[in-house]
Amino acid sequence: MNLRSFYRVSAIVLVIQVALAGYGLWLVGPDAQVPVHWGVQGEADQWATAIVGFAIVPLITAGIVALFALVPRIEPRRRNLERSAPAYRTTASAVVVFLGVAQAVVVLASLGDTLPMAGIVGFGIGLLFVVMGNVLTTVRSNFLFGVRTPWTLSSDLAWDRTQRLVGRLFVLAGLTLIVLTLSGNVELVVAAMVVWVVVILVASFAYSYRVWKHDPDKRGFGAGRDEGSAA
Repeated sequence: MNLRSFYRVSAIVLVIQVALAGYGLWLVGPDAQVPVHWGVQGEADQWATAIVGFAIVPLITAGIVALFALVPRIEPRRRNLERSAPAYRTTASAVVVFLGVAQAVVVLASLGDTLPMAGIVGFGIGLLFVVMGNVLTTVRSNFLFGVRTPWTLSSDLAWDRTQRLVGRLFVLAGLTLIVLTLSGNVELVVAAMVVWVVVILVASFAYSYRVWKHDPDKRGFGAGRDEGSAA
């Protein structure tokens, strides 16, 4: 799979994250206590030294990039994943950009800026959901990317229909979070996030089973082959 565009985005984000970390360390010093976690109301509730606090998000980003690079190499249905390359690259890049914004927020908050942390997180997750939902419908059957239940993995019909349904639900969830975030009601944003996660999980399992049950071409769990491979 060609991931060059994803690697370029990741490299830019990582450079910015490291630069922000260096800027923050220069201003506050490596031993200063900086916030690394915020409560529902946006108040800091966990602290660490600056050298640790500013390194957390870049390290997570590097790990995420490595994971996205590894998945295509170990995916059993590799041809299907390669056919899903645009969706894969878009999702991977969106996650990395989200982490880039997170690093900027962490450093700015550590410098004393008052930021609506809950609102920023809710808005960012909302946008991430919208992006993921829009590309999810194009993902082909594989074991590591997309909505994977025992029934989607053993029925192409269940896979395709479940991706379409959950993709729409992700978009609706994202738009809901964005609107509620703009309203400024933090408790409502958190409640909506929890509700949508439950709805998406239940819908994924219930709907994929229903479609699988009525699919005359369903296979044994986990069976199947890449599209286009020989029978």
